[in-house]
Amino acid sequence: MKKSLALLTAFGVGIACALFLVWLWRDTRVGLDQLAPARTAAPSASSPTPLSAATPDAALSTAARALLTALERALSRPDIRAREAVLTFTDDAAYRRFLARAAAAGLNVIGRLDGLRSVRVRFDHPANLRADLVANATDYAAASANALLGIPGLPATPAKEDRPAVTQYPFGNATLPFLGVPAEHSSWGKGTTIAILDTGVMPDATFGSGRLRTLDIGLGTTAGRGEDDGHGTAVAALAAGASADAAGVAPAASLLSIRVTDSSGTSDTFTVAQAIVAATDSGARIINVSLGGYATNAALDAAIAYATERGAVIVAAAGNDQAAQLAWPAADPRVISVGAVDRAGQQVTFSNSGPSLSLTAPGFGVQTAWLDSQRVTVDGTSASAPLVSGAIAAALSQNSSLTPQTAAQLLLQTASDSGAPGCDADYGHGILNLDWAMNRTNSTHYDPALASHYYDTTNQQMQFVVQNRSGGALAGLSLSLSTSGQNGAPTQLPIPPLAAGESYIATVPVDPAALKAAGTLTFTTQLNVPPGLTDATPNNNRRSSTLTAPTK
Repeated sequence: MKKSLALLTAFGVGIACALFLVWLWRDTRVGLDQLAPARTAAPSASSPTPLSAATPDAALSTAARALLTALERALSRPDIRAREAVLTFTDDAAYRRFLARAAAAGLNVIGRLDGLRSVRVRFDHPANLRADLVANATDYAAASANALLGIPGLPATPAKEDRPAVTQYPFGNATLPFLGVPAEHSSWGKGTTIAILDTGVMPDATFGSGRLRTLDIGLGTTAGRGEDDGHGTAVAALAAGASADAAGVAPAASLLSIRVTDSSGTSDTFTVAQAIVAATDSGARIINVSLGGYATNAALDAAIAYATERGAVIVAAAGNDQAAQLAWPAADPRVISVGAVDRAGQQVTFSNSGPSLSLTAPGFGVQTAWLDSQRVTVDGTSASAPLVSGAIAAALSQNSSLTPQTAAQLLLQTASDSGAPGCDADYGHGILNLDWAMNRTNSTHYDPALASHYYDTTNQQMQFVVQNRSGGALAGLSLSLSTSGQNGAPTQLPIPPLAAGESYIATVPVDPAALKAAGTLTFTTQLNVPPGLTDATPNNNRRSSTLTAPTK
């Protein structure tokens, strides 16, 4: 998340010496002496011996070799905690055996998740870890590095996807109206708890009195004073802020703040797994994770399963690296993953995409709270995720028959389609729409909408998506289409009767020769509603788009 104010090494040694040191090291070392460093570790002077290297004995089983190979691969990444591993065991007996021998084996247990039979260990000599794996391979279910998670800026980020340049429009303090949240929504979220796994949430007037509590899992509860330490407060306010200048979707929801970042603003997979379990055990049924990374492990996988099996839903930011893949934990299919759009409903350039993306929500120039009662604007999918977390809390508070999972599915079903018709990699199921979600069963609420324009390059046709966002069926709709350079009256495209929640795609062919000759074609559409119908949101019935001829 990027923030802006809204209101308001050692010199090298000689070659001969270096060669002597390398000869001495190769002559004396036994086993692995150093792992690939994290970003805070000093550079290694040499390449480590692979954990899976052959040994004189023939006892290295296929299972042990597979474990060692996987661990070696994980420990070669730059985005890990140096000299740490996350180990998971096959059963309780295997777990207890490891705990009993760990110290003698030279493995320091610095974190435990007993219910998941997982530990976080630190070691001075990787040969010790290798020796335990070889000797006790049947006890291990998994062994991996402790990968870093954080607010954007981690090493080993994926390549950027090539995307066209677009003008992006900030939200300012107009996020909630864009989402269809009514001015009076003070009861939304009542009776629900949203856990914020982040930098820590600080008291602010927008949280009022008694709604914010904290839980310490070993990193304290107070946010630091670093550049990104207001991140957790900003996220919490977007989910559940109550003041007009830092408003959230669910202002009556309770908040559980669990700090998961260290003094550098960085977290890791084990810590986030630990916090997910702690949040679940503390009664939170909505868990927001507005940070991520590009590696996972068995402990995080098990923590997500732990929460999901107990009825909680995890909402996570897709990532801000303009990548064609989602960050973890958003990449997990059990997690509600959220990308970012701007005020024009466009995918924000930095927002990660992928076929498992769930939803998009505002994430560009969004006003919210920060440290010391500041009000700031922020960019990032970190901002988009808590809007969805708050929306789940709001839906739960207004319909007691919903569960967190069914409330999340409701938001997917009532999202405003955008991009390619249906679910796509850039927008997921679409853009969060609270007006539709909250009125889906209201038979007196009518909202036919012209959702999107999309050019199908394969079939060379424009696709115009009409959605019936009403509480009941609609008939008598039509679509007027004007195309630049077209003479005469607009073309009338009939729309068949649509059941509540149903969509229809009207299509028109595009002549490649005409497009090339004109350079651009502009399509303007107007959705016409039957006489006497009171349309709740008439401003979503008109849309224009410009198609540019390819340059190659």
